[in-house]
Amino acid sequence: MLAGALLALVAAATFALNNAAFRRGSLEGTVAQAMGISLSLGVGLYLVAASVTGGWNALAVLPSQSILMLCAAGILHFAWGRYCNFRATKAMGANLVGPVQQSSLIVTLALAVTVLGEALTPLRFLGIGLIILGPAISLRVRRANVDADAPATQFKPRLMEGYTFALLSATGYGTSPILVRSALENTSIATSLAGGLVAYLAAGAVMAVTLLWPGRVAHVLSVKAAPARWFTASGVLVALSQMAGYVALALAPVSIVTPIQRLSLVFRVYANSVLNRDHEIVGPRIWAATGTGLIGVLALTVSTDWIIDVLRLPQPAAAVLGWQWPDIR
Repeated sequence: MLAGALLALVAAATFALNNAAFRRGSLEGTVAQAMGISLSLGVGLYLVAASVTGGWNALAVLPSQSILMLCAAGILHFAWGRYCNFRATKAMGANLVGPVQQSSLIVTLALAVTVLGEALTPLRFLGIGLIILGPAISLRVRRANVDADAPATQFKPRLMEGYTFALLSATGYGTSPILVRSALENTSIATSLAGGLVAYLAAGAVMAVTLLWPGRVAHVLSVKAAPARWFTASGVLVALSQMAGYVALALAPVSIVTPIQRLSLVFRVYANSVLNRDHEIVGPRIWAATGTGLIGVLALTVSTDWIIDVLRLPQPAAAVLGWQWPDIR
C-alpha cells in the first residue's frame, strides 16, 4: 500500500512537469507534433521497461478481457485525454486547465456509482460542489491583462476553447483509472508495465490512423528544434508518470492512488510559475481555485466512517453524515 502511494506521488510530480514542458514547447510547436513525439517515446520506453522486467511473459497470461480494457484505457487516456489536454493547455495555459480537469474525479465517481454500485454521501456531494467551484474561481482571470493575478504577462487565454477541451479531457482521464484498476488489480509490476505497453500501443494505433491524413506526417516531422526538445522532455516525463501510475494502481486501490495523483495540480502551478511565468496565469486566484478543488477531492475520497470515528461525532450528526444515495445498505 505504501509503495503504491509513493509511486502515485512520483506520478503526480512527473505529470506536472510534463504539462509545464508541453506548455513551453507549445509556444512554437503544435498539438499534433507534441502527440506524435510523446506517443512514440511512450511506446519506446514501455517496450524497454517490459523487456527488462519480463513483461512479455506476464502479457502472455493476461486475460483477453483485461487486454481489451487496457486498450480502451489507452485510447481514452493517451489518445483522447492527452489530445484534449494539449489543446486546452495551448489555448489557455496549464494553470487554468488544472482546476477544470479535477472534474475527471466526478466522472470516476459517477462510474463507480452506476457501474460498481457505490453510493453518494454528504461528503461526496460537498466534494462535487467544491470541484465545480474551483473552475468558477479561475474564471475570474478573464481580465488577465489588467488583473492583479497577472500584472506582467501579455498572455491572453482563449477561454472557450480551453474550457471545452479541458472538460473533454476529464472524460478520458476520469474513465481510464477504473479500466486500469479492473485489468491490473493484484498483479505484478511486470504485468502492470506490460499493461501500460498495451495501452500505449492502442493509443499509438489511433495516432497512426490520424497520420494518414494528407500532409500530417510532414507537419509532425517539420517541428522546430526548440519545441522538439520540450516535447521530448514532455514525452519522457509523461511516460515515466504513467509507468509509476500503472504500477501504483496494481499495488493500491483507486481511492488511494487517484487523490494522491491530484497533487499534480499543485506541482503544475509551481512548475509553470518557474518555467512559463510569461505564458501562464499565475496568482492568488489560481492558487485558490486549485486549493478549492483539492479540498473537494479530499471530500470525495475520505471515508465517512473514518471521519465519524476520528471526530467521535454524536449519533444524530453521524446519522446525517452517514446518509447515502442510493441507499445500498
